[in-house]
Amino acid sequence: MQGRFYPKALAIMPTSIDSYLDLAAPGVRALQPYQPGKPVTELEREYGISNAIKLASNENPYGPGRLALAAASAAIEGLSRYPDGSGYQLAERLARKHQLDPACITLGNGSNDVLDIIARVFLTPEHEAVFSQHAFAVYPIAVQAVGATACVAPAHDGSRGPAYGHDLAAKLERVGPATRLVFIANPNNPTGTWLGSAELESFISALPAHVMVVIDEAYFEYVEEADYPDTSTWLARFPNLIVTRTFSKAYGLAGLRIGYALSHPDVAGLLNRVRQPFNVNSVAQAAALAALDDDDHLQQCVRRNREGMAQLRSGFEALGLSCIDSAGNFVCVDTGRSGADIYASLLRKGVIVRPVANYGLPRHLRVTVGRADENARFLHALEQVLHD
Repeated sequence: MQGRFYPKALAIMPTSIDSYLDLAAPGVRALQPYQPGKPVTELEREYGISNAIKLASNENPYGPGRLALAAASAAIEGLSRYPDGSGYQLAERLARKHQLDPACITLGNGSNDVLDIIARVFLTPEHEAVFSQHAFAVYPIAVQAVGATACVAPAHDGSRGPAYGHDLAAKLERVGPATRLVFIANPNNPTGTWLGSAELESFISALPAHVMVVIDEAYFEYVEEADYPDTSTWLARFPNLIVTRTFSKAYGLAGLRIGYALSHPDVAGLLNRVRQPFNVNSVAQAAALAALDDDDHLQQCVRRNREGMAQLRSGFEALGLSCIDSAGNFVCVDTGRSGADIYASLLRKGVIVRPVANYGLPRHLRVTVGRADENARFLHALEQVLHD
């Protein structure tokens, strides 16, 4: 049967790569895929080395806690069954954590999945989305994929606010009748800059009712600044607010891909219409549920991150390098030269960091806070590269 119909199918198929491109949705044609951090196995294979370290993807170097590991291990026995499509237990637990109704929860295959869902729900080719210069690369990808228009607000230059940080006034100037979404990462990735409670609340209050504002709090658990807001507590006042969180960072579950959004129940209802069935697997649900009850591990990771950040900042100072103040588990350092060249030289020494020229920061490298030994190895390699 397959052989009988295959020649006829060939006759109607496009005959060149360009014609396949013509078949794609307009927003997809010029889209560049997201480039993740280089895997350790790929580096070791390419360079014929071993014992490489990766400080490129803002992962938790200490991994998940014992409760999450035990729960994930137990859940493996049920792999022949589909997961709970509603994520009932996890949604209930998250609702208790945030003192919200479970109807406010949308689960995602990482918060990246939720961000994509939000774009598909609220954007069309007639609409616009606003985000900042140096913003997370997923925002322009999600916006362009649905054919909407991206409006990029310049970051602070240091004259009116922290350099490289969100300029909320510039964002507000770009909001118009066609605007449907505003994305704000707090702390921002890759810069690590953050917004305080008063300025962020004032900004949301000034937005028109037809504009949804997405506060991406992927690094929420790491932030220790006193004025940093928990915007999940603002949902009752701002029905146009969506807050996204993830288990990939401080909870150490990046490999399982699980995140969530908090929003008004009517908004969550829309997001859940688009959310794919079974988008969060059973192992991820079990591990995340257990991780929420392991506060000791979480706080230990936060403390170690604070110590590691101090180690890196001290090392940069000793090398005469400046860095952007960061509230996350990563830091952007200004190498004073091509970040891509330094990155390539570090690879040859078995150290993976993240060049960020694609974020408009050609001299910077984004470095994840690792274990003390990893931080020391990176700093030593960086010193060698700078002096070569």
